[in-house]
Amino acid sequence: MQEESDLVTGEAVVLDLRVAKLASRAVAMLLDVLVQAALLLLVLVALTLTAGSFDSALTVALMLTVFVLVVIGYPVLFETLSRGRSLGKLALGLRVVRLDGGPISFRHALTRALAGFFVDFWALGFLGAVAVIVSLSSSNGRRVGDYLAGTLVIRERVPQSAQAILAVPPGLEAWAAHFDLSGLTDNLAMAARQYLGRYHDLRPEAAASLGFSLAQQISAAIGVPLPHGMPPWVFLTAVLAERRNRDHARIAPPQYGSYAPPPVPPPAPPKSDNPFTPPS
Repeated sequence: MQEESDLVTGEAVVLDLRVAKLASRAVAMLLDVLVQAALLLLVLVALTLTAGSFDSALTVALMLTVFVLVVIGYPVLFETLSRGRSLGKLALGLRVVRLDGGPISFRHALTRALAGFFVDFWALGFLGAVAVIVSLSSSNGRRVGDYLAGTLVIRERVPQSAQAILAVPPGLEAWAAHFDLSGLTDNLAMAARQYLGRYHDLRPEAAASLGFSLAQQISAAIGVPLPHGMPPWVFLTAVLAERRNRDHARIAPPQYGSYAPPPVPPPAPPKSDNPFTPPS
């Protein structure tokens, strides 16, 4: 199983992170199951004490409703509100992210929870046997729910020195704001992130060749040609940072009373002798 992956956390910071191993994910799952069991026990005690107030059919219906809310609603609620962390994952320093490294949404959390209940763990999962087998067969330790939701579990806790901020290069903000990123796939974006994360580990000729190839693919996907004289890594950084900014703008709550000025034509990007330094 691969242990490293260059992704982005829910706070939109590029990190050289390691994919969560099966052992840490199992411990996090165990903690979540204990929390869920405690919640179910409290509800069961409450229903037992008030059983005389309801008939047997209503009691059974209430117990089934509470069971579904706890087993499925618990991970959906926590992973949606915390952008990928349940209580168990929070304790182990894990987070669920999209394949491109961005934060998950309610749709991703719901898909993972439903697949976890019906396929990975409980209904048809033989108490987690399916999740273990699929995770061991996956290069990134993904279970069925991760495949269906397009997600990945990563380790968040890394040394501070491994962090590097991903931002639109200075002077290119207005130009990048006019990109049409609808054609940029998660896999292509993740490949570009991995390239930027390992830029200094590559030989100069390999970095130039791979960067140009990725820039051409992303250029074709978004319909923006690579400007003459612009290093590929500058173009890739601008595209990925702008994609991340838009992603977080959709998630962030609206700011009432704010006014957005009308769009202006994008400025021409620098053609040569750009002042930027390579990614660190």
